[in-house]
Amino acid sequence: MAGKPKLHYFDGRGRMESIRWLLAAAGVEFEEKFVDTSDDLEKLRNDGSLMFQQVPMVEIDGMNLVQSRAILNYIAAKYNLYGKDIKERALIDMYTEGIADLNEMILLLPISPPDQKDAKITLIKDRTVNRYLPAFEKVLKSHGQDYLVGNTLSRADIQLIELLYSVEELDPSLLANFPLLKALKTRISNVPTVKKFLQPGSQRKPPVDEKLIEKARKIFKF
Repeated sequence: MAGKPKLHYFDGRGRMESIRWLLAAAGVEFEEKFVDTSDDLEKLRNDGSLMFQQVPMVEIDGMNLVQSRAILNYIAAKYNLYGKDIKERALIDMYTEGIADLNEMILLLPISPPDQKDAKITLIKDRTVNRYLPAFEKVLKSHGQDYLVGNTLSRADIQLIELLYSVEELDPSLLANFPLLKALKTRISNVPTVKKFLQPGSQRKPPVDEKLIEKARKIFKF
């Protein structure tokens, strides 16, 4: 029997958080090996574990997988969260790419220069309510189904819910005019595996704080 996937990253959200969400939603237990120092990162590099010399990296099924999208694609396909045919997969890819665009803006916000932060928050809020959330609200309205693609839970739903939680952390009022997205968030949050992940003490990471940012700067030298 294969062991649990092992996630290599620092003890924070970053690009690994979507991977944690997807594994948790699939009901897959995983281990985490935190990159706590620059020496930890250098060891992975010297061991040949990091194809492109960077994390996140996931040990799964005898592979050392790197590149966030490749990891997410593999997990989604392995656990039947990637649609039933090529057309559904294309829609899932399209939706998750859009989700990733906004999510990346939110992820980078804590490391923005202080004098740029207010402008970036304003831009994120504008993109959220005028570009991204209306697009997904329209998708749900167009077919009247419970999920984004094929009326079956997919990677797109999980990554969208992760994004909606992040948006609410930024400003809870941003979801006010999107009733179908609010209903989707409630519905998926009550899926047993997701509900467990949302409980205190799970492997879900809290918002990034200044102390974690400084630690990450030392490790990754950005």
